[in-house]
Amino acid sequence: MENQTAVSEFVLQGLTHLLVLQHPLFVLFLLLYVTSLLGNGAIIAVVLAEPRLHTPMYFFLGNLSCLDIFYCTVTVPKMLVGFLSGQQTISFAGCLAQLHFFHFLGGSEGMLLAVMAYDHYVAICNPLRYRLVMSPQTCLFLAAVTWGTGFLDDLMHTVMTSQVHFCGPNIVYHFFCDIKPLLSLACSSIHLNVALLNFVTGSIVLSPFILTLLSYLYIISFRLLKVHSQENRRKAFSTCASHLTVVSLFYMPVLGNYLISSLGSSSEKDMISALMYCIVTPVLNPLIYTLRNEEVKTALKKFLNRKL
Repeated sequence: MENQTAVSEFVLQGLTHLLVLQHPLFVLFLLLYVTSLLGNGAIIAVVLAEPRLHTPMYFFLGNLSCLDIFYCTVTVPKMLVGFLSGQQTISFAGCLAQLHFFHFLGGSEGMLLAVMAYDHYVAICNPLRYRLVMSPQTCLFLAAVTWGTGFLDDLMHTVMTSQVHFCGPNIVYHFFCDIKPLLSLACSSIHLNVALLNFVTGSIVLSPFILTLLSYLYIISFRLLKVHSQENRRKAFSTCASHLTVVSLFYMPVLGNYLISSLGSSSEKDMISALMYCIVTPVLNPLIYTLRNEEVKTALKKFLNRKL
């Protein structure tokens, strides 16, 4: 069969070949991973436990924290094992699974950030109809669309990649099985794969990004400047600033990695970009939302006091 390839496993190049750096990098990324798990896990626990946070905004924030936990878990544990063992081999099936879940979760996160921007738009620009527009049924529907779109989008890429013939070499110049470095090893034609990657992934990345920008342009241009209450204006700006910071941290490396660079681009640059949105951003997101959000800080303090 076409998809029974000569290559049965791949070797991940990883971040460095220098043995002296393996253990320090293991400690660094273990700390980052544990920080991400604790920070995002704390937000999920607080949102579930605190009735005051049972609102659409925090429902979507809880979804974002879930995505960030899964997003880190797709790549970091495998990388940590590689730092300790010195070998970063992965089976063909494991490589496809890692590719699928990484892009499924990444696509879902991009969609979710657009949904959160829309939620802020409705809350600030149409507050009287907010409860009607963002009803529990609507929130569940938007969350399902977010996760479902990411899953279906990458299912197509995974199926298409599984049909590609790999006959060697089998060294993936990355720290995980990303689609571009994997396709660069193909022995068969990848024109359709590249066309789908550029068109579909471009649409999945750009569409929510543009919707997010339009939401905030409208909020800032037409509404925030008309709010006379200093307290309401401060609260609105604080909420928007937190989300815009998260959007910037996520989209800047993603746009550079998948829409600007090509299959033959620098692996070092691609790995730095990937580290930003799959490890650094999930660590920073809980800090951004808790440091700038008084409701979350207050709820977190109450939650910790009850547990201690």
